[in-house]
Formats: sequence, C-alpha cells, structure tokens
Amino acid sequence: MITPLLENKELDHLGLEKLLYHLMSGGVHGIFILGTTGEGPSLSYKVRKELITATCKIVAGRIPVLVGVTDTSVEGTLEIANHAKSAGADALVVAPPYYLPISQQEMGNYLERMVPTLSLPFMLYNMPSCTKLHLSIDVVKKAKELGAIGIKDSSGDLSYLYQLIQEFKEDPLFSIIAGTELFLPETIMYGGHGAVAGGANFFPRLFVDLYDAAARNNLEEVKLLRDKVLRVHRTIYEVGEYSSRHIKGIKSALMAMGICQDYSAEPLYRFNEAQQSKIKGHIEQFNYKNEYKSAH
Repeated sequence: MITPLLENKELDHLGLEKLLYHLMSGGVHGIFILGTTGEGPSLSYKVRKELITATCKIVAGRIPVLVGVTDTSVEGTLEIANHAKSAGADALVVAPPYYLPISQQEMGNYLERMVPTLSLPFMLYNMPSCTKLHLSIDVVKKAKELGAIGIKDSSGDLSYLYQLIQEFKEDPLFSIIAGTELFLPETIMYGGHGAVAGGANFFPRLFVDLYDAAARNNLEEVKLLRDKVLRVHRTIYEVGEYSSRHIKGIKSALMAMGICQDYSAEPLYRFNEAQQSKIKGHIEQFNYKNEYKSAH
C-alpha cells in the first residue's frame, strides 16, 4: 500500500481511510504497509507510527496487516516493530539493512541476533535493488528455522522465485509471495501463495480476480486479466522517466480516482501537471468506475 500524504508531508488520514475501504471492498486478502511502494524508509518514525496505528484501527482485524520494519539499525527496526505490536498489527516484514553492503553470512547473523527480540511473526523481504543483497536460499532456510512465516520476493528473478517455491513446497504454512505483480499467475499455478501488487492500490479487484483465475487454473481468464495488467504497465507505469515513476504513477492514479492526494516523501516529488493529466487520461480510458468499482 502507498502512504497517503498531505502537502506538508504529514499523514493524510482522510485519504488513508478512503484508500483502505477501497482496498477492502476490492477484496484484497491483506495489507502491507511501509514497504517500498509505501516509501517506508523515507518517512519519519512519527509518520510511520501514525500510519500503523491508523491502519490497524480502520482495518479492525478484518484482514491481516503486515508492517515493513526495515531500517539501517536494529534499534530503529525494533522501535517500529514494537509499535506495530502495540497497535494490533499481525506480522512484520524484514529486509536486509539497506545502507552498508552486507554478506549472506552477515545477514544470517543479523537474523539470529534480531529475530528473538521481534514482538510479532515475521516475513522476509527480498528487495536486492534497494538493499544490495539478493537473499540466498540458505539465508531463507535459516530465517524459516528462526520462525519466518514466508518471504516476499521482489527480485524480479522468476527462476529464483521458482527455486523458493520448490525448496519450501513441503511446508504450505511458509508463504512464497511475489513482489513482481506480473508474476502472480505463475506464482500461484506453480505452487506459491500470492503477490503484493502495487497496482492493487488503484485496481484491487483486477488483481484479486487474477489471483482467483490462477487458483482455478483458468488459463483463458488469466490471459484476459494479465492483458489488463500489461496495459497498466504500458500506461500508468510509463509516465515519467525515473524508476520512481511507479510510486508516483500509483499515487497520481489514486488522486485521479478521488481517493487521496499524490504527494510523496522527499526526496521524491509528485508528478507535474502535464504528467498528472496523462495519468488521469489513462485512468479514464480504463473506465475504472465500471470495471473496478471503488467504495467511494
């Protein structure tokens, strides 16, 4: 989930409420906050804690809430983890500390030291483009031994994703979750468990329907729905020239739909008016009010 912000970079409480109801009415199975799309590392601890508290209150136990707690220090990670526990979150999501490059061995040691102090169940997060470390299968196995309940893989490496599914197929309680939304059908049909899809912020029903079609092994419906996801990638995700365009595009789409504003945490900035207009045009072409109904 993105983090709705106001112009002064404070949390947009009204936008958050509208977004969460939009997601829940779209049928999503859970909420992951303070991840990459949620700009977690760019937000102050104050805003992070406000977001956790408000999200848990609005969701009110209807679906699981997972909280990204990745930080450059163990102390920062634990501060957010403990707040998540007190606010009523269901699980934590842990990626490698993201400034100093570390080895697989150091990541294993880090987990050994930190996991016993975590206050909630945790899931691993493989995000090598942002953390400089592509988690090895051995590190994932160690994390599982330490109690990890699954892994979200955002490496974009489909063969690695297949390796994960193959390695842990004997334990259906260890969840293999794709972070690359286009991999959702392959993940499900090969034996994985789901995806954390950024596009579900604005079109949640599209991705829930894609999940359901893959679970039924309905290849014809999967193709039809994936074509719509590819259309999202060719339009909304292609406005702007930097990699940050995905986050900005999602936020701009939500603004075009009247759900929340499109302000980002620094160092990112919202799209300019011409780019916002492009996004609005793309959203209107999708005819989302008929295809993917919003609660608001």
